[in-house]
Amino acid sequence: MSACKTLIRTSLSCLEFRARTPNSTTLRRFASSLVPHSGLRIKPQKPFAVSRSFGHVEGAIPLETSDSTEGAFEAEQDSIKDTVEELLTKKKDDISNLMKMERRLENGDKKGERWFPYLDKCKAGEVYLSSGEVIEAMEPYIMDVRKDRFKNAVNNRSYSVCLVVEGLTDFGNVSAAFRSADALGIQSVHVVSPDSSRRYRDNRHVSMGAEKWLDIELWNSVSECFGILKARGYRIASAHLGTDAVSVYDVDWSCPTAIVVGNELRGISEEALALSDLNCSIPMRGMVDSFNVSVAAGLLMHQAVFDRTSRMGCHGDLTEEENKILLAEFYLRHNKNSIRIANEFSKRKLTSPTSKL
Repeated sequence: MSACKTLIRTSLSCLEFRARTPNSTTLRRFASSLVPHSGLRIKPQKPFAVSRSFGHVEGAIPLETSDSTEGAFEAEQDSIKDTVEELLTKKKDDISNLMKMERRLENGDKKGERWFPYLDKCKAGEVYLSSGEVIEAMEPYIMDVRKDRFKNAVNNRSYSVCLVVEGLTDFGNVSAAFRSADALGIQSVHVVSPDSSRRYRDNRHVSMGAEKWLDIELWNSVSECFGILKARGYRIASAHLGTDAVSVYDVDWSCPTAIVVGNELRGISEEALALSDLNCSIPMRGMVDSFNVSVAAGLLMHQAVFDRTSRMGCHGDLTEEENKILLAEFYLRHNKNSIRIANEFSKRKLTSPTSKL
């Protein structure tokens, strides 16, 4: 039973597990670790046979994985998912590679309209594929339950609220803020990059891979970041406890807004405050006068989503075309082989006979 390493974090009922092994000591140790679960019974039988019968299982996961299989799986996951630390320090040039569909120019022909970053095309080999073609190419390779999850996530996505983290020195806080943004349906996050020569610990366990699904943009200065955001139609709302700050509950979040949180110790920089359109704060009811920066970011984003839902009926506000483009983007980010699949689809498209009607 040395291969049984997976921790079960789910409710199991009416489960019967029969293990047959010549090593009674191993069996007793395994059984003792499962005794508190009333729905689990261990029945020693003859050697070398394993059987399971399940009644009702919610979110069941495999109970057994071999050492070689588990190691290969973990190695593959590590190879295709970059940590937040690596993305924001060592691999800054790779940020743009996370985004697969072609991006709009900042000075495009849609000034004054709500910002959406993608064009309806993706470079695949020698041709461009539309979002519909990307979806057609990828769907046979994605499980139905995964496709449903992608569609649900995209339906609840919006670019009308974005998050800006300025000068954070703890990547645990950056990762936690990213995770909150993804969970709340905020697709766009911006980082005014700290000193990339500093060393940070790996915090992928904090973000839970959220960075894979977000649009992350890095900026070298506050003025550069805020200038672009304002050109895209955002107002800048900085989290700052000052005399001119308004309560987060009194802000109308239905218009495009960039939420800015600052350094863990110093807060928002003077430059950022000077360039902000408004300062907002979270009312404090206790003895302390501040939240942890990642908690504050989560509360601000949650209130923005709640307010937008109250005023507009929902937070997600993508058009049908934008929804389709972002779904194609998610499909392309799904797997490291997605681009190869799209390239093969484009080759078939080039070689397929065209109608002469």
